[in-house]
Amino acid sequence: MTNISVGPGSQTNPLDQAAKAAMFQALHARPGAFVIPNPWDAGTARILAALGFEALATTSAGLAFALGQRDGTVGRDAMLANAAAIVAETDLPVSADLENGFGDAPNEAAETIRLAAAAGLVGGSIEDATGNAGQPIYGFDHAVERVTAAVEAARALPFRFMLTARAENFLHGRPDLDDTIRRLQAFERAGADVLYAPGLPSMDAVRAVCAAVSRPVNVLAGGSGAAMSVAALAEAGVKRISLGSALSRAALGGFVRAAREIKESGTFGFAADALPFAEANGGMRDHQSIALRAKVSM
Repeated sequence: MTNISVGPGSQTNPLDQAAKAAMFQALHARPGAFVIPNPWDAGTARILAALGFEALATTSAGLAFALGQRDGTVGRDAMLANAAAIVAETDLPVSADLENGFGDAPNEAAETIRLAAAAGLVGGSIEDATGNAGQPIYGFDHAVERVTAAVEAARALPFRFMLTARAENFLHGRPDLDDTIRRLQAFERAGADVLYAPGLPSMDAVRAVCAAVSRPVNVLAGGSGAAMSVAALAEAGVKRISLGSALSRAALGGFVRAAREIKESGTFGFAADALPFAEANGGMRDHQSIALRAKVSM
């Protein structure tokens, strides 16, 4: 098992936001694909950073589940507070799942980008899903206007905020690849830095998306595309691979299996696979030590 201890001194010389933004840009510019896993709180962010990942992305569903809520019901303030807590825990660039920008109007998407930057994020996604089951996807023109407003807000920042534009058809019962590609192409023309269509059903669909645009493409792994590998996705033209709520659900899966073993069998065999206490505890921040260092440096 890889030791995840990072120790209490990992934040003594934190990188500033501009430096993190430059790191994030460089990841998207280099050859091959990289994985950007999705922590749902500060502790899981520290673990992923200690394991050697190079960037992190938040998960709206993972946070919602941790709060006992359904995905899509966590408001902007709580979402950004969680993102800020994750940003504070590592020197890695952090991008955020900003849902639909927490409002239908283009100016709401723009305001969400400004607030995301203020929270310390160096990237974020705006999706074309409405949150309305009766009309789950914004009309084409309105979707483009929202991405355009978000891009304009990002470009007004003093660093390069990587704006990801998401076409959500496949997550909302609209398996229309042609329309998805049309939207991604329009989002590219609007200035989006990264293009993302979660839920693509096959490697052929992934290849079609990558061939249709010239900006970096993000693909969701750990769901219907669980058999996909980093190497295969990179060969298809993918630049960035995110996991959405998959790690959160994997953790919940382990939790439920352990609880069922206790309830149904009266045994505790699950503990053999649990992360050792010393390793888990050693990877977390020592708030008392940090407070003492802060006093000494004043």
